[in-house]
Amino acid sequence: MSDQVQSPTPQQDQQKLLCGILGILFGGLGVHRFLLGDVPGGLIRIGITIVTCGVGAVIGLIEGIIYLTKTDEEFHRIYVVEKKAWF
Repeated sequence: MSDQVQSPTPQQDQQKLLCGILGILFGGLGVHRFLLGDVPGGLIRIGITIVTCGVGAVIGLIEGIIYLTKTDEEFHRIYVVEKKAWF
């Protein structure tokens, strides 16, 4: 049996760009995490933003930048296949 991960499809490549942009613009609302199917992560980011009076939105900004700096294959493997929750 092979443990190879399938390469991302063109639609999944666009998901990286969309998640990155949404993370930068609306990271405090967790929109990028909801798009990746991580509902608890999205709710946690909303909670952090509320508790910190908006300062916690920096987490989403950082995540968005990290998403955009990954290659398509890295993004797909780390955030879609392995479902990494933080940074």
